[in-house]
Amino acid sequence: MVIYPAIDIKDGKCVRLTQGKKDEEIIYFEKPEDVAIMWEKKGAKILHIVDLDGAFDGVSKNLEQIKRIREVVNIPIQVGGGIRSLEVMNNLFNVGVNRVILGTKALQDKDMLKEAVNSYGDKIIVSIDAHNGYVAIDGWTKTSEVSAVDFAREMEELGVKTIVYTDIARDGMLKGPNFEAINYLKDRVNIDIIASGGVSSEDDLVKLKEIGVAGAIVGKALYEGRVDLEKIEVK
Repeated sequence: MVIYPAIDIKDGKCVRLTQGKKDEEIIYFEKPEDVAIMWEKKGAKILHIVDLDGAFDGVSKNLEQIKRIREVVNIPIQVGGGIRSLEVMNNLFNVGVNRVILGTKALQDKDMLKEAVNSYGDKIIVSIDAHNGYVAIDGWTKTSEVSAVDFAREMEELGVKTIVYTDIARDGMLKGPNFEAINYLKDRVNIDIIASGGVSSEDDLVKLKEIGVAGAIVGKALYEGRVDLEKIEVK
């Protein structure tokens, strides 16, 4: 199981939000590239980067910060947030991003998703952000009428190889992931699942590994020292 340190960028800074709420923000680093260097030195094999401004506004706004991260680390990076056109994807791939994550656009524009998967294959990840079992969109500000499981099955049928599954209620709360929902989803699809939201300890990571997910995104628990990337044994 791969551990993905999360770097969330808002207004050019590395922050963490609670349950994705704009007004519940903690700034951890003024320069996202500094934390990227730190996580690589501590043993990260890949970084998970989210352009929060892009997620909220629908337009990627932190390309320069992402470019700087790409320039200072040697490990792969995957990026999500506000990626709603093939042009934005191309821009990210052109600056060296290894995989891009589609959220709202994957739900709303299946034709574009198909074209992206046909063009880039497993470099395309789809993010399924769930609120009470249904897919949330537009930076988690709205909830669709599509169930997370049905959407995951549809993504599998379209050729998507990896999904990021986030339980919004757990994100940034340090209360543990929604193991039941993750296990339920894992039993119903045959694609890689990266679990996100709520990881608070190495024990949580052990449970996720036992479920059989391909990876786990860790944010606040790393920034607040509850999980030590250098000492962690779950890999």
